Amino acid sequence: MPNKRIAIIGAGPAGLMAAEVLSQYDYDVHVYEQKPSAARKFLMAGKTGLNISHAEEIEQFLQRYDHPDWLAPWIRRWDATWIRQWMADLGIESYIGSSGRIFPLEMKAAPLLRAWLQRLGAHGVKFHYRHVCLGIEGQQLRFQDQKQADQAIQSEHFDAIVLACGAVSWSKLGSDGAWQQWLSPEQIASFQPSNAGVERCWSSFMQPVFGQPLKRVEAWIQPDQKAMGDIVITQYGLESGLIYKQGRALRQLQQQQQPMRLHLDLLPSLTHAELIKKLSPGKKQSLSNVWRKAGLDPVKASLVRELVDKTLWHDAVALAEKIKDLLIEIEAFRPIEEAISCAGGIKQNALTEQLQLKSNPALFCCGEMLDWDAPTGGYLLTACFATGRAAGEGVHHWLGNTH
Repeated sequence: MPNKRIAIIGAGPAGLMAAEVLSQYDYDVHVYEQKPSAARKFLMAGKTGLNISHAEEIEQFLQRYDHPDWLAPWIRRWDATWIRQWMADLGIESYIGSSGRIFPLEMKAAPLLRAWLQRLGAHGVKFHYRHVCLGIEGQQLRFQDQKQADQAIQSEHFDAIVLACGAVSWSKLGSDGAWQQWLSPEQIASFQPSNAGVERCWSSFMQPVFGQPLKRVEAWIQPDQKAMGDIVITQYGLESGLIYKQGRALRQLQQQQQPMRLHLDLLPSLTHAELIKKLSPGKKQSLSNVWRKAGLDPVKASLVRELVDKTLWHDAVALAEKIKDLLIEIEAFRPIEEAISCAGGIKQNALTEQLQLKSNPALFCCGEMLDWDAPTGGYLLTACFATGRAAGEGVHHWLGNTH
């Protein structure tokens, strides 16, 4: 009796994890990827250092996700400790940085991906690059082999199909969202940019500080969710990991049609009283010198001049209040194409607990195409790995019970 055939659409981290699980069994596993090589977004993310997970305590780790209860069973199984051991088994040592983020010792993604693909190939997984999936009908997969001169549309039957197609950001690397047409609109929560910059229209006065950071500031949307870090002022607004952390709260305001307001404490190391004292100088000091001595570097001072009414500049009490709680009206998120990741995707209620599509039992889904979101810091990859493995196990369980 021939081995059961399984197709995995997408050779990113989630798809490769699903392939790894299924390669342990007696299946004929085929991975289809529309690009000429695997995991292009994974490689791009690792260009400046592959942050693969985070070593923080698991309960806090889980709260980084917008649907923690849904993801928790899988992330608890395939957590940061598991990921480090998995990497070690591939010959890739890792370390925990001072921020708790986990990186390969070499920092790069390419050696890890190379070792991973070699092991999958040795386990019999077959890769089909430049194969574009055009649609799925039941267990029938339609695709186009772009390596063929005629590029004729082909159709093949599979016992199960895993979708690991990514979301809609960085489409040039393969995540173009074309798969949305294979499902009904009711099954998909609309995509929104996540881990993206935000837009704020600056006056020409701010041009000299474009590209420069606001160092060691505290940011929040809700007072009980303050976070510390740096923010880069750009020509379109603001960008940085600290901004990304505020994305979920900003999106909630946007959905409620409320103004998107970001609060900054420009000098969090000073109390309000200490700052008032520093802003109350002797008569002979210039305003610029007073601000500099108080801790406002040229970038922070420029932002104060941009956002605080000039009539308050010499009022130490009023100015201190503004510096400790500087309000910035955010106009929009940057386009989704520029976003590192996306919120939205296939809804939880469209899937079984094993990530099986209720409308088509032969179809399983995983990775960023699911409706979950997280900040940068290793959380995105961890959930892609975990849901990929969960989908692989779901396929094996279903095939074992129904065939």
